[in-house]
Amino acid sequence: MKRKIAHDHDVPSLTWQRDGCFGCGPANPNGLRLQFTLSPGGKSYVSDFSLGDSFVGPPGHAHGGIIATILDEAMGKANKLKNKVALTRRMEVEYLRPVPLGKPLVVEGRVTRTKGRALYNIAELRSSEGEVLARSRGKFLSINAEKMFARELEKERLASQ
Repeated sequence: MKRKIAHDHDVPSLTWQRDGCFGCGPANPNGLRLQFTLSPGGKSYVSDFSLGDSFVGPPGHAHGGIIATILDEAMGKANKLKNKVALTRRMEVEYLRPVPLGKPLVVEGRVTRTKGRALYNIAELRSSEGEVLARSRGKFLSINAEKMFARELEKERLASQ
């Protein structure tokens, strides 16, 4: 199923955002380069993708750390549904089936509830046939990214002059 690519204008424009993210950055040649779209009902973010051989763990299957990264990325993207920038506080992963390399996969993340600065999110990694291969839940804390990363932004600004 073709979906419209989600653009970052859905969240506040922040000068700290970069395109080198390992999970979703298009400029990271070693990354996953996941592209997320808003689901038809608007209640989750979804990415259709497949994994290449560089993400191998067991023969022919994805490394568990890569699976966790994909689920974390989906849950993190879901924070946009609440117009928040948030960082992972904690995360739990359930590995249900080996995740094959070179096959179509789908990951979906959503926010289940919010409380103050905390967002409680879930994600599922599925085969193209809909079989759940792994799932996660996590707690995210909303932040002021420009304030938190001010030192790094200033270093970048000075280096570019």
